[in-house]
Amino acid sequence: MSNVGGSAGRWRTVDIVVAAVLAVAFGVVFQVANGLWSVTEGAFKFFPPAQAVLYGLWILPAVLAPMIVRKAGAALFTETLASAVSVLLGSPYGAIVIVQGAVEGLGAEIGIAVGGYRRYGVGIALLSGALGGAAATTWDVFYSYASWSVSWKLGYIGFAAVACAIVAGLGALLLTKALAQTGVLDRFPSGRERASV
Repeated sequence: MSNVGGSAGRWRTVDIVVAAVLAVAFGVVFQVANGLWSVTEGAFKFFPPAQAVLYGLWILPAVLAPMIVRKAGAALFTETLASAVSVLLGSPYGAIVIVQGAVEGLGAEIGIAVGGYRRYGVGIALLSGALGGAAATTWDVFYSYASWSVSWKLGYIGFAAVACAIVAGLGALLLTKALAQTGVLDRFPSGRERASV
């Protein structure tokens, strides 16, 4: 999955619809992830920053959407909208998660932009996931964990970057490839590429 095969600029109606559907679906996933975060806090008492390994679930749509629709702004749009949906579904963190979602989406968007919106291979997917995770947890260390030591803050960001590179980055690439093989993405450049990861 290396070339766009089309313009990364102008959004078609189908691009907006698919990104929005992904956002709604992941808004629900975010609520499940919120619950998972709460119930696993005790397991990370030994080193709370390690809980950042769970962040991949929140960053996945920010990488998956641009891998599918291949449009500039897809990561930012989808992640922000998914966060808004999670708020509408009763996110325990309140409306501020919409801002955090935008920060996460922007981090992932930067990773996609590094490829010039023309490359969508393994390296770009991993980078996008890592930057999305790093952006999310950088937000956290200022907003929620300001009292943590510098080493804990850096560990938290590092755990998230690695986990999100794998879960969100590689996960999005594999999901895109699997969907493309079914033919449901044939209206997108990602669906017309049958190249292996």
